[in-house]
Amino acid sequence: IERSLKEKFALKNSLIKEALAEFLGTFILIALGCGCVAQAVLSRGELGGVITISVGFAMAVTIAIYVAGGVSGGHINPAVSLAMCVTGKMKWAKLPVYILAQFLGSFVGAAALFGINYDAFMDYTGGELNVTGPRKTAHIFATYPAPYLSLANGFADQVMSTAILVLAAFAIFDTKNLWVPKGLEPIAVGLLIILLTSRDLAPRIFTAIAGWGMEVFTAGNHWWWIPTVAPMLGGVLGAVTYMLFIEIHHLDVQVEQDMDSSGKYELTNMDNEGRHLQPLSCSPSDLKAD
Repeated sequence: IERSLKEKFALKNSLIKEALAEFLGTFILIALGCGCVAQAVLSRGELGGVITISVGFAMAVTIAIYVAGGVSGGHINPAVSLAMCVTGKMKWAKLPVYILAQFLGSFVGAAALFGINYDAFMDYTGGELNVTGPRKTAHIFATYPAPYLSLANGFADQVMSTAILVLAAFAIFDTKNLWVPKGLEPIAVGLLIILLTSRDLAPRIFTAIAGWGMEVFTAGNHWWWIPTVAPMLGGVLGAVTYMLFIEIHHLDVQVEQDMDSSGKYELTNMDNEGRHLQPLSCSPSDLKAD
């Protein structure tokens, strides 16, 4: 009976499988990562702070990649998916599916976070959901600039940080370089996220709908588009930089797996059936987000 149920419900379309994996991975990233921020803010610092947020987000990314990595590569970040396409490591036709799945996963993750912590939000805010001020809470779900930060400076910061993030991810999964041992890749990426985190648009839209209002898009001199556009450019910059400076110069370059045979680039070197594969270092998807 168990086998027949599995055969009945198991999906055959690999792209749908990958989309579901990206949805679930991004859901975990937001629910757990932003959940750490919520715990620190709503407890007024008594149950967390900068360290717990950084480590918590890193663990959220690590878990998300472990969950989704063997199926979709565990991108959990549109910037990573775009970088994979630009560098020829993933088919362009898959990009809108991956981004849609990531968007929906992060939106539902934000909704789950708000629902689970609803009483804490009401207690902390007194029932008023504010973007700015002493009881602001919108920053739990999305990023907002410091008062002194200009759009130009913020844009440059987002581009650079995402470029480093994707460049480092490429290095971690490059088997021709000092790559991380099999199974430990998500941990390495998680440690990287302690330094860099990115997540924004879908949770921001959720807050606009849930009660914070359209100020989530106008705050910080209309800051909202910076963490949406800049990471996409930064991801491409980082991926191309790594390929130009490192990857194409490996002496024993070889195509380790035909993209058409698997239909996806997996930084976590596992195929859909769980067989161990070598990560593609020459011709690729990954990370979950911030």
